[in-house]
Amino acid sequence: MNKVILASASPRRRELLTQIGMEYEVIPARGEEKLPQSRAKGSADCAADCGGEGSLNCSADCRESSGGGAELPPSEIVELLSAQKAEEVFERLLKEKRSFFTVIGADTVVALEGEVMGKPGSRQEAVSMLTRLQGRSHQVYTGVTLIAQNGEKEPPRQVTFHEKTDVVMYPVSEAEISAYVDTGEPMDKAGAYGIQGRCAAFIREIHGDYNNVVGLPVGRVYQELRRMGKA
Repeated sequence: MNKVILASASPRRRELLTQIGMEYEVIPARGEEKLPQSRAKGSADCAADCGGEGSLNCSADCRESSGGGAELPPSEIVELLSAQKAEEVFERLLKEKRSFFTVIGADTVVALEGEVMGKPGSRQEAVSMLTRLQGRSHQVYTGVTLIAQNGEKEPPRQVTFHEKTDVVMYPVSEAEISAYVDTGEPMDKAGAYGIQGRCAAFIREIHGDYNNVVGLPVGRVYQELRRMGKA
């Protein structure tokens, strides 16, 4: 039987897979996520996952200190990082002599005018992120990689894709931002907010997949698994 493996410890991604009735096992990816130097074009030093669950911190200071050059677009960043996660878990399962399984790797970032926001490293950074996002439109990108192994004699099949959702926030006061940050909710989330939590009060509109903002476009994931014969 082909087992679905979620290469993520995110409770939000687990909830989304459970919501659609999917049975799965959680095996979080290990290690630091880094973009290849040759692909990062000057931003590889700051292209690392912030805290291990789906985001990058690519601040202006970081990019300036990395020596300039063109940067990877957010869509490519999340695809690369989702593939890194899925491939790391996939290789571990092969070493354990597993033969029938499908790994799901995912990575989510928030982008404002092309600048990638990861998880805030401090209260001050969370306030800064939300201050920039309030009253404006931004994008949420989630990259997903599926790797299916169907027996020892069959080569693995791999699919990587991304989804983008546009999110518009209402204007939010300094006091409201401060109170929201004090709840602690923003600290483990890209862009310093959770659309499924208290920040829902600040969301004016979205264009695209809501679940993509939560952390996993489960509809697209299910459809891709169907195409692979794994759903």
